[in-house]
Amino acid sequence: MPSLKDLRNRINAVKQTRKITSAMKLVAASKLRRAQEHAVAARPYGERLAAMLANLARAVKDTPEGPKLLVGTGREDVHLLVVATADRGLCGSFNSSIVRGARRRIRELQEQGRTVKLVCIGRKGRDMLRREYGDLIVEYVDGIAGKRRIEYADAAAVAERLVRRFEAGEFDVCSIVFNRFKSVLVQQTTERQLIPVPAAEGTEESGDGRAIYEFEPDERTILEDLLPRNLAVQIYSALLENAAGEQGARMTAMDNATRNAGEMIDKLTLYYNRTRQAMITKELMEIISGAEAL
Repeated sequence: MPSLKDLRNRINAVKQTRKITSAMKLVAASKLRRAQEHAVAARPYGERLAAMLANLARAVKDTPEGPKLLVGTGREDVHLLVVATADRGLCGSFNSSIVRGARRRIRELQEQGRTVKLVCIGRKGRDMLRREYGDLIVEYVDGIAGKRRIEYADAAAVAERLVRRFEAGEFDVCSIVFNRFKSVLVQQTTERQLIPVPAAEGTEESGDGRAIYEFEPDERTILEDLLPRNLAVQIYSALLENAAGEQGARMTAMDNATRNAGEMIDKLTLYYNRTRQAMITKELMEIISGAEAL
């Protein structure tokens, strides 16, 4: 049975832990508000740009001279998965849910006979994936997931690396796996295809799902600038969604930890009081027994 001093030390340690988790919850709540604002603000532009290029992809999908970023290589032999996670833990199942989704997708592709390559954004995803799929990781992007504020330039740098790999013929299809922010309690693991641009199945803009676009000065000049920009925008949007989801998951996890610490303090305090009472009773009985023996 632990001594009273051991119990007091343990109670004090749990109280200190509760202070830390409570402070982390407040910090996460403060960061969540800004991260959520940035993620929500980036959605309309990214969605409209993706919808426009999806219509273009549908219109030129059978045209071999179309830009490769739009129509692809015509093959699906090599898939590149960009797995975006956080650099830090203490955020519940946020990182593990992304990694589970990536592992599930890797297994599906390998069962189909595809070759899979991985690019990891975030230290947690790299550390978890390299235990099982270390030989598939071709690049690790450091210094983005842990930033105080993610900038568009960070996503543009990642997009530039992906374009270079694509032009070098290292892969045929590229997708990103991340957590889409729904609410403080809900983050939805999402896979978004980046290269080639997925063709639209049908929209409300025209009867056959194909919007009509006029290009000025010309189609090729505009697409050469627009396609890499769309790639950067989609990555930027995914990183912002991840940042908001991470803070929401951390706030929830720290709130649960704070409540659990409070419950443990109550249990330890009750056990401490019962143990102290038992020891006092035992000492009184020894004193009375000694007095009677005299």
